[in-house]
Amino acid sequence: MNPLLRILYLFYRLFSSARYRALRRITPPGRAVVVGALVAAMMGIDPENTVGYQAFTLLFALLVVGTAFSLYFRLHFSAVRQLPRFGTVGQPFSYRVTIQNHTPRNQTGLTLLDNLIDPRPSYQQWRALQLDDEKYTRPFRLSQRRRINPFNLATVKEAAVPPLPAHREVQAEVQLTPLRRGLLQFSAVSLARTDPFGLFRTFAKLPLPQSVLILPKRYWLPPLALPGLLKYQRGGVALASNVGQSDEFVSLREYRRGDPIRHIHWRSWAKAGKPIVKEFEDEFFVRHALVLDTFTDRPYSDEFEEAVSVAASFACTVLTQESLLDLLFVGTEAYCFTAGRGLAHADQMLEILASVRPCADRSFAALETLVVNHASAVSGCICVLLAWDEERREMVRKLKALGLPVLVLVIHGHAPRKPLEPGPLRDEPERLLALDIGRIEEQLATLT
Repeated sequence: MNPLLRILYLFYRLFSSARYRALRRITPPGRAVVVGALVAAMMGIDPENTVGYQAFTLLFALLVVGTAFSLYFRLHFSAVRQLPRFGTVGQPFSYRVTIQNHTPRNQTGLTLLDNLIDPRPSYQQWRALQLDDEKYTRPFRLSQRRRINPFNLATVKEAAVPPLPAHREVQAEVQLTPLRRGLLQFSAVSLARTDPFGLFRTFAKLPLPQSVLILPKRYWLPPLALPGLLKYQRGGVALASNVGQSDEFVSLREYRRGDPIRHIHWRSWAKAGKPIVKEFEDEFFVRHALVLDTFTDRPYSDEFEEAVSVAASFACTVLTQESLLDLLFVGTEAYCFTAGRGLAHADQMLEILASVRPCADRSFAALETLVVNHASAVSGCICVLLAWDEERREMVRKLKALGLPVLVLVIHGHAPRKPLEPGPLRDEPERLLALDIGRIEEQLATLT
């Protein structure tokens, strides 16, 4: 364990905490006065030749008075936060907070600040990010795009609170912009009031834990003619949901060994004196597999986040009343979720994708095994991959050998890249598309 990293992490925690508190407590005019006082103090070192000390005295007096007025603020209140069920990365949404004043005095000039849980990482998370930056970031490269802070979950704007009468309630509207998918957790609500000069704020804080699920960003997709034809599904749609048969009743027949017991028609058995079962019609329909590549050794990867967004875009577009979509990926174990035709809705698929995390402790062979074993049940396959190496080409080669139509989308970073070698898709190069971060929606629009 590197003691220097421990010390740097400690400084990071202290500096970020001090910065957060200063930005919340000191208003923009207050920051201007602080800067002005510092400049005046430096200019007033020589009082015989400058009058900076006079400005410093005035500004310092303002700061002392403002600090004194902001030391005490007590307000007994309650609040109810009315959050939506979902949010989406990058799309601002508004919600209301109902505030009730439990004091006998009217309150005016208040500002509402909604508090998220502390987003700062643990030492292990911070260390993993530093090592990743050291490994993949090239210093002095001007064209390199700076990574967005992965621990910054959302931005919440301050909201002005209407005059709050004694023992009454009012509503304030808050605007929030999610920056990361997943569960966004709130910790408390704060009401702030400034001193008479508007330099400093003091707070009354009320714990109010709550959460909202942030869904992945989605891209617009053109109408797609996805590969694959109608395919026989033993047991029909019901098989995918509860391992039964099709819901379309056809006739009654004698029991045959292996028939499910729940299909026995008891009244007919009582009349005929022998087991009689209900027979159902077999179904043919289109069923696609959406394969999400989660295998990366980077703990916070822009490529992985974009891959999740692309998968979410297809999950919203492919789902219709006439087809099924199977989402396949590997996390702590191999997962397969089915949606469409009444089994599940796009929102449920997006909820799953909102919680997907990179997989660094298993080999890509786990995903290949899952996909190949599932190939017989689907009509076509959409693969969203993080690379186009030999392992991933081999998986696509096996799917092609099974006669399964495949569409492959490969996510690339910001750096210039070489054209992809089609490999197993050399006979259908239009089914291989490289997506560059920053141009993904534009490139997806070329799909047909």
